[in-house]
Amino acid sequence: MMVEVGDIAPDFSAVADDGTVVRLRDFRGKKTVVLYFYPKDETRGCIKEACNFRDDFEGFKKLNVEVLGVSYDSVESHVKFKEHYNLPFTLLSDKDKNISKIYGASGFPFAKRMTFIINKEGKIVRIFPKVDPTTHSPEVLNAIEELK
Repeated sequence: MMVEVGDIAPDFSAVADDGTVVRLRDFRGKKTVVLYFYPKDETRGCIKEACNFRDDFEGFKKLNVEVLGVSYDSVESHVKFKEHYNLPFTLLSDKDKNISKIYGASGFPFAKRMTFIINKEGKIVRIFPKVDPTTHSPEVLNAIEELK
């Protein structure tokens, strides 16, 4: 199943880097969500992408946006990655690859680099099927500002 712009974003639950269970539906009516899939913690492109989201985080916060990073890595791996680069947003473990499959971001052996913007109503309003990790965060921030 491939999701498209205009679809209601499929709900999911996943364990976050802090051990809590995050459910997409918990943000509905409250926040826009940036759901970004990336291949692997501690790899060059993923470090660059995560650090750019970190550096732009205040801009996302001002727009009431929740940033969720998703990869197949374990919670333990996410904890180390988050601490290593001082990442202020949530990383979700998709070890069973269910979230990646639902969103069409599953790949072998890693998740594909893709991003979805989900509005407060829970609708997918933008999909980035091809991502350049060096310029992606500002691109997402600009897209959200344009959508407001």
